[in-house]
Amino acid sequence: MTREQKYRAFRALHERAGAFVIPNPWNAGTARILTALGFEALATTSAGYAFAVGRRDSGADLTRDGILENAKEIVEATDLPVSADLQDGFGRTPEMCAETIRLASETGLAGGSIEDATGDPNNPIYDFQLAVERVAAAAKAAHDCQLLLTARAENFLHGRPDIADTIRRLASFADAGADVLYAPGLPSLAAIREVCAAVKKPVNVVMGLKGATFSVDELAAAGVKRISVGGSLARAALGAFVRAASEMKENGTFTYVAEALPPAEAKAFMAAGKR
Repeated sequence: MTREQKYRAFRALHERAGAFVIPNPWNAGTARILTALGFEALATTSAGYAFAVGRRDSGADLTRDGILENAKEIVEATDLPVSADLQDGFGRTPEMCAETIRLASETGLAGGSIEDATGDPNNPIYDFQLAVERVAAAAKAAHDCQLLLTARAENFLHGRPDIADTIRRLASFADAGADVLYAPGLPSLAAIREVCAAVKKPVNVVMGLKGATFSVDELAAAGVKRISVGGSLARAALGAFVRAASEMKENGTFTYVAEALPPAEAKAFMAAGKR
């Protein structure tokens, strides 16, 4: 499909009934596997990318060029629509957010997200007015480029468990032109339901963080449209890697091989991943 066709297909997923899962690969190989398994869209993960290149998942350690290069690798490995984690837009100003969106569209992405976290532990969330202006600029660029914009309110990831302010931000992001709304770290199904009921745009939630997890059916019933998993698939893979390496080092045994993906199956995924 062309990028325009992927954009239309991605938008259609948000307009149909029910919820869908958008898993997060971190490189071309994992994108091919998820495509072969039958998912309908993919999203990048800054955490998974950071782990793969030996860095921390933070704005100080990741560059816009690196994030977009990783996104392009994933886009080129699949025929599915791909949305990218674009962090805070890689700049404080609305103009920087708009530029990041334009550059993202040039990689072939169908969507992307901008968050209101600053990366500054002393002042972790952008002031309300600036946060809205950043989303408005990103939304204008996204609509000009035909890229589905997700706006993220990050209060709950940064020690600010204020549901009223989170809803205020999300509602204002929607009014500013965001297509999808996302507040990672909501603590309960009741909180998720409250957010979904309070806003007029599709809501993304993330599973795979610490705390309770809910099924697709439970989240759909609460009003969720899209379910991502952040860096949890990458961490699951790293968990298996560490357990296997620890077994070799500490026990001198290799029983982990029994749970390893057979070579033939891995090759089949790589061959079949792009439909």
